[in-house]
Amino acid sequence: MGLLPVLIVLILYFTGIPIAYALFGATLFYFGFMNTGSPPHLILQKFITSSQNFSLLAIPFFVMAGSIMNYAGISKKLMAFADVLTGHMRGALAQVNVLLSMLMGGVSGSANADAAMEAKMLVPEMEKRGYGKGFSAAITAASSAVTPVIPPGINLIIYALIANVSVGKMFMAGYIPGIFMAICLMIAVAIISKKRDYKPTREKRASAKEIGVQALDSIWAILFPLAIIGGMRIGIFTPSECGAVAVLYCILVGTLIYKELKAEHIVPILKETVEGTASVVLIIVSANVFGQYMTWEGIPTMISNAMLGLTTNKYIMLLIINFVLLIVGMFMEGGAAMIILAPLMIPVVASMGVDLVHFGLIIIVNIMIGGLTPPFGSMMFTVCSIVDCPIPEFVKECIPFIIALIIALLIVTYFPQLTLFVPNLVFGAGNA
Repeated sequence: MGLLPVLIVLILYFTGIPIAYALFGATLFYFGFMNTGSPPHLILQKFITSSQNFSLLAIPFFVMAGSIMNYAGISKKLMAFADVLTGHMRGALAQVNVLLSMLMGGVSGSANADAAMEAKMLVPEMEKRGYGKGFSAAITAASSAVTPVIPPGINLIIYALIANVSVGKMFMAGYIPGIFMAICLMIAVAIISKKRDYKPTREKRASAKEIGVQALDSIWAILFPLAIIGGMRIGIFTPSECGAVAVLYCILVGTLIYKELKAEHIVPILKETVEGTASVVLIIVSANVFGQYMTWEGIPTMISNAMLGLTTNKYIMLLIINFVLLIVGMFMEGGAAMIILAPLMIPVVASMGVDLVHFGLIIIVNIMIGGLTPPFGSMMFTVCSIVDCPIPEFVKECIPFIIALIIALLIVTYFPQLTLFVPNLVFGAGNA
């Protein structure tokens, strides 16, 4: 009976109820009808206190920064820079697609936002140049999986709050796994493009002068993630405060340098910020309230003991967890899967000595792969609906990219030094 609220969450979720309301409803049921000995105001008190976490301030600021940069024309500058770097390669537009998603990691932090933008910007041009619609849609969705892994991805902040680890360390930990995911996708694109003879967009490799000129033209977009690292490294601002700095930076670049940010953009930017922030924060708060029920019932300890009963080898355990997350990702939206499963898995891996920052990247890469798989892949639906691509065609073309991302996932899983190198370099090993 103690697991009944978990069943209620799944039933509500699969009947179309948003995950935040499903979590909150199941918790209300537990404290209202099952655990009647608890004070009735306990759940509301937890709901309110969960919303008063200072780290939550990073979310609205980074959502607003991403929105401002889209209106400021940053994406066009980044695309031009990506084309200079990869336009000479076979399947050049597909390579640009991947590289642009990696660069957009420091801009939008959202896989669905990146997928929607590139679907509108790149897929029509790819089709004109002879790329199949299924292939174009597949690489657009697959490359968008890289965006939230590179800071300031919102999932990095959410996991940091769930696991009670440093947001700054999570930010720094995302760079190398994100870049490695992009490299794996670019290798897959190169192999497919050679077989299908997809042409480059440039006759020859760009000269150092051309790259330098374009880099200078795009410098304010390229400097954005570097400014985040530098500011936190020398202690000018905290990870939460750097969101406010990011907004100010974007406003200055959009109005004074690129001059594409106009007064009429204020209302849509504020609307997108409120909508994006409200949905994310409501999920986080509801998950914290649901965590109160799980703690009360001792479910994390129960799950931890059950999983430790399977094996005490952390490498086998990580393989099992990867398998479970990949399967769950096929049926549940990634953010929901992380919010429900991370609190259950964290005690298990922590008892085995797995670094929780490293484990966070394992979970996030997993849920990004889940966004590409039917029946509930959010990036799959986003791209296919925009470009009018049949789902079966998309799935067929996406298989090589899913394999490439799984290879990246396994390397991230079993070589923690790749993930922890940058945070240890910036913050020092063992420091927050």
